[in-house]
Parts: sequence; C-alpha cells; structure tokens
Amino acid sequence: MASIIWLDTHTPFPDPAQAMPEGLLAAGTDLSVERLESAYRQGIFPWFNPGEPVLWWSPDPRMVLQTRALHLSHSLAKKLRQIARREHEENPPVRIMLNTAFRQVIQGCADTRSTQGGTWIVPAMQQVYHDWHLAGRAHSIETWINGTLAGGLYGVQLGRFFFGESMFSRHTDASKIALVYLVRFLQAQGIEHIDCQQETGHLHSLGARPIPRSQFLGLLRDTMTHPDLHWTHGQLLHDGTLRTTA
Repeated sequence: MASIIWLDTHTPFPDPAQAMPEGLLAAGTDLSVERLESAYRQGIFPWFNPGEPVLWWSPDPRMVLQTRALHLSHSLAKKLRQIARREHEENPPVRIMLNTAFRQVIQGCADTRSTQGGTWIVPAMQQVYHDWHLAGRAHSIETWINGTLAGGLYGVQLGRFFFGESMFSRHTDASKIALVYLVRFLQAQGIEHIDCQQETGHLHSLGARPIPRSQFLGLLRDTMTHPDLHWTHGQLLHDGTLRTTA
C-alpha cells in the first residue's frame, strides 16, 4: 500500500507514480519558490487546508485543456466579438490585461473560494506565488470592466506548458473571457496544453478532459525540453498578441 512521504528541506520528490489512489504523494513544511518549481516540472502541485502541513499531489487522471479544444458558448463568442471591436480604443469598456494586478487576482481567487466553504489559497500560498510572479514564472490574466477588476485567473508557465491555478469572477463571464484571451496568447507562442489539475464540471464544459497521469507526465517531459518563455505585462488582444505598457 502506498504511504505518504514526509519531505524536509532537502528531500527530493518521490516518483509521482507512488501517489496514493486519490493523488496524495507527499507532505512537508517547505513551501518555497525553489520547491514549487521542482514540483511543477515533475507534475506535482501543492493543495492543503489551513492548519495542515503542505500536501503535494499528482492525481490520476489529470485534467488537461488542449488550447485548440477550448469550447465557447454562442453568448460568450458574441461578447468576445464585441470586446474585440473596441479593444484599440483609448479607454475600451472591457480590457484584458496580463500581469498588471497579480496580488489582486490571487486575493480575488482566495476570497471566492472562502465564500464557497474554504480555500487552499492561504496567505503563505499567496505570498510564495507572488514571489514566483516576481521571478517571472507565475502570471495573472485580468478582465477589467470600466476600470474595475471584474475577474481573472492566475497560473504558471514553464517550458511549453501552462499550469492553471484558480480563477474568479465578479461579473458574468469575466473569468471565461480571461481564459479565452490566455488561450489565444498561448497558441501564438506554441503552447498547446493547460494543466487544470482536477476534474470539475465547469472545466469539462470549457473543453478540458481527463487524461491518464502517465500520458500527462509524458507531455510534460516533452515540453520541459523547451526553454521557459519571458512574459512581460500589458494588454492582451483578441489575436493573441500582447500590447506592452510602460
């Protein structure tokens, strides 16, 4: 029977295939940028409740969204066309931005989860992902409506893979709009997969599908042979380009 492996600062991660049936692989207290990067490159992520040690997971199956498989409803597609028509205005009513409000996005995600009965995005998680953001690997995609942050998502880019972490909305479809613009941006850079971690009905409705962990890890190994990309900040446009801002 598989057992949980305790990690100290210098203990490497075990093989993800050693995870317990629900995906739990290891536990420990080390939650650092270096530990996070090692985890993600091996298909492992942290997820734990307040008061628990850091728990590390590698579920089987793994929920993955192929960027070409993103599903848009008719109403969302119509809304996206309306946004695109006005994106070059000096002050468009809806603007999708990259990396201009990371702390606000991760806090929005944490607040949303708290109202749904708890959150794993505890202050320590918020801080380490912000540190990773400053190091150029964690990113926020934001939907601004009339100058106010209406929704968005955050995640991590390594190699040719994007790891989605969480999303939130304060306005109808705001997080979905951010996701669509992220997908187009990723496609423009040759990134074909978004790790969605665990299966939910919401993710399934957007086109994500579960795949065996072994297949996921194979995809990950292939994409990690590519160098990481350098993302700056600015306005995302409907064609997947980034208009940088000062």
